[in-house]
Amino acid sequence: MGIQQPREGEERFSAYLDELAGVMGRVSRIGPMRDYCTGLLLPGERKSVEPIAAITAPGRVAAQHQSL
Repeated sequence: MGIQQPREGEERFSAYLDELAGVMGRVSRIGPMRDYCTGLLLPGERKSVEPIAAITAPGRVAAQHQSL
């Protein structure tokens, strides 16, 4: 069993996030921006910050909520 390659859409999404990261200003904002954008695309009924925090960092929801 080999390592599965990312699908083309995942690569394009990652490249898009890299472009956004280039204009974020502060490096500390890049991780939360990536998590937020990823959370918007993940399955879930609500797309507000609290549910996205619970999906993207289930072990530290309160901290993730603040960073998003």
